[in-house]
Amino acid sequence: SGINAEYGIESYPSNPARSEATAAAEHGGKMIMHDPFAMRPFFGYNFGDYIKHWLSFGKKEGLQLPQIFHVNWFRKEGGKFVWPGFGENSRVLEWIFERTNGADNGQKTAIGVIPKPGSINTEGIEPLDMDSLFRIDGSEWIEECDAIQRYFDEQIPEDLPVEVQQELDALRHRLSQS
Repeated sequence: SGINAEYGIESYPSNPARSEATAAAEHGGKMIMHDPFAMRPFFGYNFGDYIKHWLSFGKKEGLQLPQIFHVNWFRKEGGKFVWPGFGENSRVLEWIFERTNGADNGQKTAIGVIPKPGSINTEGIEPLDMDSLFRIDGSEWIEECDAIQRYFDEQIPEDLPVEVQQELDALRHRLSQS
């Protein structure tokens, strides 16, 4: 879970997330592209306005915003996937459900809240390098911030909501302090 709901909408993970292009995307072949909210091929209007629409929910009284979680199922170390995947993904979902029900199972980091050690059920699976799984490499994240900034500058320079730029700047600041 991120710093707050706006963080999830404005900065990372939803807005500038990258994924492999699909058949619906405007790119051909296997290409990694920024795909906001995994909806790029389906935007029917200005992307900046689309983000503003989502941000407007935070200004509505009495509306409980959802918690936003980002999982990289495909992280590799030494050429091998760190997380076993498939049915074991339910263990991460269990952690998310517990978190949304108020469990104190997360620790705050520069990029958001990550599972506390021992809070993901790993009973019955081969030992995992949980430190590697949740390692936050500041230099990698600064590179990611640079890539996000380039994406914003190239794709939505005049339409980027100011809150989005502020959130990216805040992320970069938190990374520089950690």
